[in-house]
Amino acid sequence: MSEKRKELSVSAIENGTVIDHIPSEKLFLVVKILGLDHFDSPTTFGFNLDSKKLGKKGIIKVSNKFFKENEVRKIALAAPNATLITIENFEVVGKKSVQLPDAFEGIVKCVNPKCITNQQNVVQKFQIIDKDDLKLHCVYCEKFTKKENFEFL
Repeated sequence: MSEKRKELSVSAIENGTVIDHIPSEKLFLVVKILGLDHFDSPTTFGFNLDSKKLGKKGIIKVSNKFFKENEVRKIALAAPNATLITIENFEVVGKKSVQLPDAFEGIVKCVNPKCITNQQNVVQKFQIIDKDDLKLHCVYCEKFTKKENFEFL
């Protein structure tokens, strides 16, 4: 009896970035917060792919896009175990896990409607006080925000 092998063939990218190890339930959030739903270059994503690390995972391949530090922070907040793979001339030239910063600004909205950042044109600033459970502390009003309440800007 012959064994049939099934493969999913996705075109390699010449230059760009692959975001791997995204929890499946966070894939479309990552697409949205990075604005990839409006990006002009070819973008491929996989959803509910088998993963030894996560069980099921998502992956995004973005041609001609190298993410800036603020974008990497967004990825880290949405998918803290994600890996960024940099591709140049069809070759992997870099691979790194995203890292949660100790503090950041301008990525997530404060949950407190009375916070100055929600009342005036003031940039949101947070400290991460729990990296395991992803809990944020607003430096202005001192309210705490849990990951399930994140509203990305």
